[in-house]
Amino acid sequence: MSTLTAHGACLLWKPELIWLNVVSDAMVAGAFFATAFVLAFFVWRRHRELMFRGVFLIFAIFVAVCGATRLLSIYTMWVPAYEIEALTKALLALISVAITAALLLLLPRILVLPTRIQLANAYAALEEEVRQRREAEAMVKRFEEREATESRVRQAQRMEAIGQLTGGVAHDFNNILTVITGTIEILSDAVKDRPHLAQITNLINGAAARGAELTKHLLAFSRRQPLQPRNTDINALVIDAARLLRPTLGEHIEIESMLAHDSAPALIDSSQLSTAILNLALNARDAMHDGGKLTLETKNVVLDENYARLNSDVRPGNYVMIAVSDTGEGIPSSLLEKVFEPFFTTKEAGKGSGLGLSMVYGFVKQSNGHIKIYSEEGHGTTVKLYLPQATGGGLEAPAGETGGYAGEHGDETILIVEDDPLVREYVVAQITRFGFHTRAVGNAAEALAIIDGPERIDLLFTDVMLPGGMNGRQLATEGVKRRPGLKVLYTSGYAENALIHHGRLDAGVLLLPKPYLSADLARMLLTALAS
Repeated sequence: MSTLTAHGACLLWKPELIWLNVVSDAMVAGAFFATAFVLAFFVWRRHRELMFRGVFLIFAIFVAVCGATRLLSIYTMWVPAYEIEALTKALLALISVAITAALLLLLPRILVLPTRIQLANAYAALEEEVRQRREAEAMVKRFEEREATESRVRQAQRMEAIGQLTGGVAHDFNNILTVITGTIEILSDAVKDRPHLAQITNLINGAAARGAELTKHLLAFSRRQPLQPRNTDINALVIDAARLLRPTLGEHIEIESMLAHDSAPALIDSSQLSTAILNLALNARDAMHDGGKLTLETKNVVLDENYARLNSDVRPGNYVMIAVSDTGEGIPSSLLEKVFEPFFTTKEAGKGSGLGLSMVYGFVKQSNGHIKIYSEEGHGTTVKLYLPQATGGGLEAPAGETGGYAGEHGDETILIVEDDPLVREYVVAQITRFGFHTRAVGNAAEALAIIDGPERIDLLFTDVMLPGGMNGRQLATEGVKRRPGLKVLYTSGYAENALIHHGRLDAGVLLLPKPYLSADLARMLLTALAS
């Protein structure tokens, strides 16, 4: 049995002294244990990024042992367990020595830790760096957008330049073809009883027709062809096109139609749109050598101002979208910018003229629409046509149509204005052969001189493109002023802006596109005289 006395005896067992010591030691012990718990919990939650974890843990143990000594002080108030208290204090001394040694060793590292002001300055510097980086990224994005815009502008300018070039070539080529097709028609009539010569004339006529089809595609690309837009049911047109495509594409290609039930009518030249869909479908067929699926899709879309900012040729508004998709071999991304250029083709030599997509491009642009192509090698291609929605009511009559023409004529005189001598000579010969009287000149000034004269002139048959500063439309306007009853018939390899505005032929205008056959010439002359 221990001969030691309890600590309470030293306090003479006075209650106020005993309970003051007990409550004080309990409160100090609670503070120590709470501090130890907070330190241990902090190390546990932040152990991955916390520096000096070991020191924090040892200090937590030290504080917990300090709390234990306070509890032992309460215990020894009544029980003389001074051996346990001594061992606890010895352990506490060892831990304090370890903490002191650790702190002394860590003191150089602690001294180099950043202060609150240094951290604030570093944070401010970091924010400035982030701000500068964001500004740099925004600048790079603006440069990229500007470069993309400039690239689109260059592409549009290149396409416009190519369009002007091809339009001029087609115009001159049509003049030549007009003479060839007309003379070969006369020659065919002369040798129809001589089979071997008739065969040759048929070959020449076929070659001329092929050339005329070529120039037609060129005019479509250059947006110089006269269109006759009207309110068109797009779904019905696509269904008819799909019906015609089935025998053309073959059984190895599946045709799927995904038509929006609420598809709005489009203001478009339906015959040209059918040709455009046919060209896209034939291109898709050639890309699916081993078969595949052709998908025709329609739906109403809205191209907003954000889209228009990224595509400078787009007017914001409501459109009808026609998508033609295939599961073919796709087009390399490096060639996508060139696919709409005339005579560009990825097919083998002799398997394509390279005018199909360029014709579609020119037709859509002339119709105030938008065209976009998406393709990925090995996965297929999608061409989307965005056509302006019709705002009117029913179908519109094609521009330049009349109710009919007289089948007979008398002694009318036709004033022919044609700057190309070969074409002028051919036209004079043909019209004279029809039984009309003719006067022929090469420019507007000479034509006006005849109109001002006393001769009878019933019809002005003029080319649209004339030398001397006055085109055919201006000549006709001035001629009608001077002779109010004068009838007018235009002809041209391409009509440019003199007769075509907003993609359509001006109302009341009669146009005979070059090249033409003598039967077409006779029909249009009689129509113009009867109008």
